[in-house]
Amino acid sequence: MAEDTGTMSADATDLPFSSFWQTEPGTGHALRNLAAAALVEAAIQKGEGMLTARGALAVRTGSRTGRSPKDRYIVAEPPLEQTIDWNNVNRPLSAQVFERLTAQAQEYLTRRTLYIADGYAGADPRYRISVRVVTETAWHSLFARTLLRRPEPSELARFRPDYLVVCLPNLRPEPSAGPLGDVCVAISFCRRTVLILGTAYAGEIKKSVFSVMNFLLPRRGVLSMHCSANVGNDGRTALFFGLSGTGKTTLSAEGNRRLVGDDEHGWTDAGIFNIEGGCYAKTYKLSAEHEPQIYHAIRFGSILENVMVSPLSREPDYFDKAITENGRATYPLEHIESSIVQGQAGHPSHICFLTCDAFGVLPPVSRLSLRQSLAHFLAGYTAKVAGTENGIVTPQATFSTCFAAPFLPLAPMIYAQLLYERLAKHRPAVWLINTGWVEGPAGQARRMPLEYTRAIVRAALSGQLDESDSVQEPLFGLRIPSFCPGVPQALLRPRHAWRDPAAYDAQATLLRRQWEEKLAAYHDFLSQVPDNELCSAGVSPA
Repeated sequence: MAEDTGTMSADATDLPFSSFWQTEPGTGHALRNLAAAALVEAAIQKGEGMLTARGALAVRTGSRTGRSPKDRYIVAEPPLEQTIDWNNVNRPLSAQVFERLTAQAQEYLTRRTLYIADGYAGADPRYRISVRVVTETAWHSLFARTLLRRPEPSELARFRPDYLVVCLPNLRPEPSAGPLGDVCVAISFCRRTVLILGTAYAGEIKKSVFSVMNFLLPRRGVLSMHCSANVGNDGRTALFFGLSGTGKTTLSAEGNRRLVGDDEHGWTDAGIFNIEGGCYAKTYKLSAEHEPQIYHAIRFGSILENVMVSPLSREPDYFDKAITENGRATYPLEHIESSIVQGQAGHPSHICFLTCDAFGVLPPVSRLSLRQSLAHFLAGYTAKVAGTENGIVTPQATFSTCFAAPFLPLAPMIYAQLLYERLAKHRPAVWLINTGWVEGPAGQARRMPLEYTRAIVRAALSGQLDESDSVQEPLFGLRIPSFCPGVPQALLRPRHAWRDPAAYDAQATLLRRQWEEKLAAYHDFLSQVPDNELCSAGVSPA
């Protein structure tokens, strides 16, 4: 095994699905690297979906309309099993069970016409990996083609995968394979294979590849990040960390800034790079008025997942959540006007931690010190919003370490240490932005209006908030700007915005207690971090 990549030197014939590891897959039933138009045509002919009025392919994923984290496993096999942070997210699957699932899938594959999509994960050639996605449906192949970075024709001619993803939504794991349900997502780092069985939710493909990159990149000294990124007219880069539903895609798709990527990035010694070649946006309540870039990106070559569509007009209804609140749109990065398709940018001058606070006690915006930045990164406090995971129907407060716990195979301190080194060296300004509830908790109040959050982000990135006086919030020590252009001053101080200050105090104390419990494991590390203010002056434009 090569320590810096986590791959093995075994010949392709020793790996599962050996015929798919060759430059030319050895099967007569596989359609390889079809163009978007051909995949759309095949999907419609096979009854997998229908075209909408603007040309997007609309599909449904059945009972699973979000990720299935309780059905995700990592294969426990030497020598890499000692490097995995085993927990209730990274659950072990024996190599023997994985072999039985592989045998079941291989037998199933012999009776199906398959689609193969080859692509890269990682815009920086130094750190990218080659990924081959094998699916039984045309639309999943289109999804993979959209989300991965697309090779040039000359590169496809000699393409050899580093990792293989096999997605078979209509194949349920056999009971004899082990104590599994009707869905299984299994990642084998030693065999460089991801097996997705029993679920049509395409986000499993995306996040499995992200999990692989979260395993490989830190081992090479690169910080992998669950964040979006964009670049301003001044050449300065901004990052937006957060879980699904906190606003990464929406806030990074800003008309006066160029989009690098909406969800997954790496931070190297040279700057940041996008891991993906496309975007995966939530569509519930999407409108041309409030999110024009995303709205107009959904056209031919895009996929609408679990969105209601009129059978007569073929117009999607983004306000109808009859299927799920987790309706999704997949589209190539180039569908966003003025995006940075090459997917690389300089070191960030600003970092925004997006939290969807279900307690409703955190301020809409606050400035973080170095120690606070790492504390919020390790805590990863937010709320899971409806639909993002199977079974989530109402907002649920959660702590997701590094804002990415479901996708981190390694110990959180590995990612935190890499972030610490970069913050100390490049000294970006770090902001905590609450896109969740204001004036009260979830169920009793409203979410922060998008136009206010956009105003906050603009003010932070332009330096306007640096000019504002600040007050210190007592429980979390957060520095709250006294003024922000375009935002009612009353909303900036949460306790003042609540009708019942005593109720606010009770909610804030409860959150503080949970916060302290989450961070107790990292006390020694955080106590050694200087608690100085970060500045944005130390980063040169890309």
